[in-house]
Amino acid sequence: MKAICKWTFGCHKAQNILQLLKRLTAENIRYFRKWNRGKVKLVTLKEIAKECGVSAATVSNILNGKKKVSEETKARVLEVVERRGYKLNYVAQGLRRQKTQTIGIIAEDISQFTTPLIIEGIMESCEARGYRTIVQNLRLYARWHDAWFDNEKMYHSVMDPAVQEMASIRVDGIVYVAGHARKIHRFPTEYQIPAVLAYAYAEQKEIPSVVIDDEDGAREIVEYLIRHGHRKIGVIAGEQENMHTKLRILGYQKALYDAGILYNPGYVVYSGWGREHGYKGAEKLLKQDVTAVFCMNDRIAGGVYAYLYDHHKKVGEDISVVGFDNEMQSEYLLPGLTTMKIDLEGIGKRATEELMNLIEGEEVERKTAVSCQLIERNSVIEIAKEGL
Repeated sequence: MKAICKWTFGCHKAQNILQLLKRLTAENIRYFRKWNRGKVKLVTLKEIAKECGVSAATVSNILNGKKKVSEETKARVLEVVERRGYKLNYVAQGLRRQKTQTIGIIAEDISQFTTPLIIEGIMESCEARGYRTIVQNLRLYARWHDAWFDNEKMYHSVMDPAVQEMASIRVDGIVYVAGHARKIHRFPTEYQIPAVLAYAYAEQKEIPSVVIDDEDGAREIVEYLIRHGHRKIGVIAGEQENMHTKLRILGYQKALYDAGILYNPGYVVYSGWGREHGYKGAEKLLKQDVTAVFCMNDRIAGGVYAYLYDHHKKVGEDISVVGFDNEMQSEYLLPGLTTMKIDLEGIGKRATEELMNLIEGEEVERKTAVSCQLIERNSVIEIAKEGL
């Protein structure tokens, strides 16, 4: 009985296979049989050239966009290439030219709101230059939150293997995308791969950095408040040792100094970067009768909005609030938040430009600061000059 069941099952299986084969074209059946015997061969450039009646060099030039040929010849070659499924061997090309036309992107964590747009800028710039990109996500924040910030061993346990892997696939260069601005003490250079840091500062002189102009951005938005009559301007900042915080405080102080306003350290609250820090910071500052609050990011500003709402005060009427970053929520807060937009795509594009200069052996700037843009909405009210 078992033998009969096994035979019956085998018959059904065979019938299913036959039905499948009947749906295949004769060409596909031949391909399947060759593949099954392990005899399938990749189509070569010479075979394409022979079928088209042109030289292999002509086919290569057409595929690489290097030589002008008649539209008729070009169309014929591309039609055969598509039909035969020919693919350029980029690795072999790279070995011959000592270049792979590939750029490696190593991101600390793509979950950081700044990272995707920086990567988009890099990829767009690479694509325009005929380069492909490979992205590695270290997932530092997802793995360890902020525990890795001052732990070099932890950090390099994932960073060094990523650089090594990029070296193994012979990328022409690397753009390293940080999750927040800080000094990177040691980027691996033993593989002799040109590298640029985006959104971070390199301590090694041979590695260029492309960052945002935190100081000038803060100066510009505080000057905006001063032009609207404000002199008692409070600040809710991130952690005191954070590089963004330090540079934005410098910009704040410079704007006050240029306007002849005495800096009052009591108007500055150091906390963190979350909404909850904005809520607590607003409570401290409003006790000091500030007329405006400069929040060092838009999430902090969201917390200030919440505190003012809970205490029956209106942003843009009873007090002015500005942010930094131009995150999505800044547009949807009521009223809309005046803030500084970080040109994240611009950072990615400039980092790529610097990397290409390195690859070509040209001189590069050790540090490039990309300007921010003031986005004016409805969260600032002008106050009477005589009331100051």
